[in-house]
Amino acid sequence: MAVRTPDPDPADNGDDLPDALSGALSDGLAGLGASGGANPGWLTDFELANARRRLPILYVEAVPVRTDGSGQVTDIGILLRATPLGEITRTIVSGRVRYGETVRDALFRHLENDLGPMAFPMLPPSPTPFTVAEYFPIPGVSAYNDDRQHAVSLAFVVPVTGTCEPRQDALEVTWFSPEEAASDALAAEMEGGRGTLIRQALAHLGLLR
Repeated sequence: MAVRTPDPDPADNGDDLPDALSGALSDGLAGLGASGGANPGWLTDFELANARRRLPILYVEAVPVRTDGSGQVTDIGILLRATPLGEITRTIVSGRVRYGETVRDALFRHLENDLGPMAFPMLPPSPTPFTVAEYFPIPGVSAYNDDRQHAVSLAFVVPVTGTCEPRQDALEVTWFSPEEAASDALAAEMEGGRGTLIRQALAHLGLLR
């Protein structure tokens, strides 16, 4: 099954555009003909496809967690998502970093997009990724695969304290225990090799048995 790094930016009040138009790259894309509206970072469908063939694209990914009163992680949040082809798969919060956007702001935006405005993610002033995942269009180059592009993803563990109400193409958030999240059965349902990313998150938290 072909898999992809999700781009869950909604077309909401003109602030976010659909996948083909959302996200942004650097000024260096001017040579590719970047244009579109008041924000010069927005790319047309053709321009984005052209950029993906030439440049790595920067993403952020977040593994939502719940903690107990002592700060120990008790649950790992996994999204159930419908793909553009109508397939159902499991994944995590993920999306592009826009031109001029800080990594922290990108994380917050995608967490709110996928988990809803009442999730209340606990982001530190300067988030530090637990790993950097590289997605390649050719399977086997790394543990991660995205059939559209070479994507470099900064991956974070983010505690959430509120109520998660998935939006966009995220159908629900399922909360797994650390043991369930590390299982082979769940890894087989994760798109793009993200089962490996979940295990790396658990190892980072000291929860991989």
